[in-house]
Amino acid sequence: MKSTKLKIENKNGQALQAHLELPANQKPNYYAIFAHCFTCSSTLSAVKNISRALTSHGFGVLRFDFTGLGKSEGEFAESHFSANVDDLIAVSNYMQLHYKAPSLLVGHSLGGAAVIAAGAQLENIKAIATIGAPSSVDHVTHLFSHGINEVKEKGEALVNIGGRPFTINKDFIENFSKTDLPTIVKNLRKPILVMHSPTDTIVGIKNAEEIYHNAHHPKSFITLDGADHLLTNSKDSVYAGNMIGTWVQRYFEPVENEMLETKGEQLVGHLNLLEDNFTTTIQTKNHNLIADEPIAAGGDDFGPSPYDFLSAGLAACTAMTLKMYAQRKKWDLQEVFVYITYSKKHSDDLRMEVDKPTRFDHLQKKLKFVGNLDDKQKQRLKEIASKCPVHRTLQSEVLIDTELV
Repeated sequence: MKSTKLKIENKNGQALQAHLELPANQKPNYYAIFAHCFTCSSTLSAVKNISRALTSHGFGVLRFDFTGLGKSEGEFAESHFSANVDDLIAVSNYMQLHYKAPSLLVGHSLGGAAVIAAGAQLENIKAIATIGAPSSVDHVTHLFSHGINEVKEKGEALVNIGGRPFTINKDFIENFSKTDLPTIVKNLRKPILVMHSPTDTIVGIKNAEEIYHNAHHPKSFITLDGADHLLTNSKDSVYAGNMIGTWVQRYFEPVENEMLETKGEQLVGHLNLLEDNFTTTIQTKNHNLIADEPIAAGGDDFGPSPYDFLSAGLAACTAMTLKMYAQRKKWDLQEVFVYITYSKKHSDDLRMEVDKPTRFDHLQKKLKFVGNLDDKQKQRLKEIASKCPVHRTLQSEVLIDTELV
């Protein structure tokens, strides 16, 4: 999976910082937009974890910074609720123009309220998921209530929210009372998933109850037991992302992944030179893999290199062979680590006696065993590691027949 940085212009001409996450094969079935929490940014670990979990379910996910936050242009005072909704619509329009119209909106905290409001306006949105969202937009005003009187007197005020200073003004404050979120939810006729922690001390669980009560079916609720509001434990955010990815499949038309025909062979490799650089799709009967060259070699690094796959085959075969041998001997081998490095080495460096100095393909294999094993058992396992089928194949003379089809 690779993240691509984008700059997206909002309705006021300000550039919004965005990151587009794609599945491993770079070909998403659907697209989603993620809206972060109040005063946060798209680089929050929970945002990245949820976005990346969704890519494993076939989504391309665009996470971005609202106006005046993160690395987006503008001032925080311009990042009122209506501006957040406008930013979401601008991002959706950008994706529709440059990629494909998004069909899923995911929002965290106040971002959850924003995706409900934006989703009600966007026909292309087929489903909405909220995480720790408030049931009313003005819920967040208590965070800057200590500055409201100063704004009334001076027109603006510097307030501290979550340990950071922000400047707010009259328009910023008043905008939070302009949106009737409960009515929007009641009129929403789209599948909605409400996720919330019963121990959320920032936005209480009562908010989830009210959103769920106001929403029409199809609607779902998933509890995030033990999670805090920001999902600081990565297990909570990864779980949330996987649950969203599973839930939403019920409301989307299934997309059949294009499978390459192996034509009776063990596998096929395919590179479309018109669409891709070096990114090559590898298809076996039951599995799909992606190979690529590293960026330093002119590739896009979307997958392991061909020699990485060669090393991977040796590592996997070695580990499996050691497992079978240890089980047969009833030895206490609990884990095996096989470290492989491929390189070109000169015969002089290898201290090899050859008629003519030359360079050799060299594979360095290092083993680590976990278990109650004595030195004699470890030494025997080292010997067995050199007897795995792939190891033997690499050390033998290999014949390769090539033909046109």
